Amino acid sequence: MPDSTPEPTPRSTPEPEESPGRDRLRHALLRPSGRQAVVAVLLAVLGFAFVVQVRDTAANDTYAGLRESELIQVLDGLTGTAERARREVDRLEGRRDELSNETQARAAALDEAEQRVRTLNIIAGLVPVSGPGLRVTITESTSRVSVGSLLDTIQELRTAGAEAMEFNDSIRIGADSSFENAVGGIELDDQLLEPPYVLDVIGDPHNLRTALTFSTGPVETLQTLDGATVTIEEPDSIEITSVREPPRPEYAESGTGQ
Repeated sequence: MPDSTPEPTPRSTPEPEESPGRDRLRHALLRPSGRQAVVAVLLAVLGFAFVVQVRDTAANDTYAGLRESELIQVLDGLTGTAERARREVDRLEGRRDELSNETQARAAALDEAEQRVRTLNIIAGLVPVSGPGLRVTITESTSRVSVGSLLDTIQELRTAGAEAMEFNDSIRIGADSSFENAVGGIELDDQLLEPPYVLDVIGDPHNLRTALTFSTGPVETLQTLDGATVTIEEPDSIEITSVREPPRPEYAESGTGQ
């Protein structure tokens, strides 16, 4: 007889319910709160610091396994490198000082040369000049002023330190100036010089005056022997504008290497 017992109906298995803790974790991961974000950043920073510390430790361990002799060699190498660097610095500083001294010496030599050129130009009468000094006016009266008296006057003024001299605002006196008798006056460097003779002199006024007025000096000679009248003035400044043409050497030449 067939079994009429009804087969049991299979029951559906209920789906497991998610735990509240898992829901909170999912929610925190998807939508972290401000506090959780701060904690995450701190954890990241701590992790980075840990990695750096590990790397530093690994680097410091480079010499940890070396023997004492090897460490001494490394130290000697570092010391030698530092010593070479120090010597190079000293060398460069010394070279810098040498260049500085050479530059200063060159500048000083150039200044000295320029000063000598200015001095020689003044002495040679190649440039206009001004400065303290005297103006001497020689006026003829009973007779003519002799060439010798003028030459003596010029020589005494040179001995007293005259740096520049000019006659009648037109003729500059030089080391090779020459005087000759001429009709109507005196010929000075191929130019006619007519009386009264006005001589402008630049130098120390006191020394120049002493050189002119001492007993039997130029002023006394001009007055007693030539019958001239001599007046000496001391302006605030003497202006000498006339210049001489530099002579060209006819025979002399610059030496080798000049």
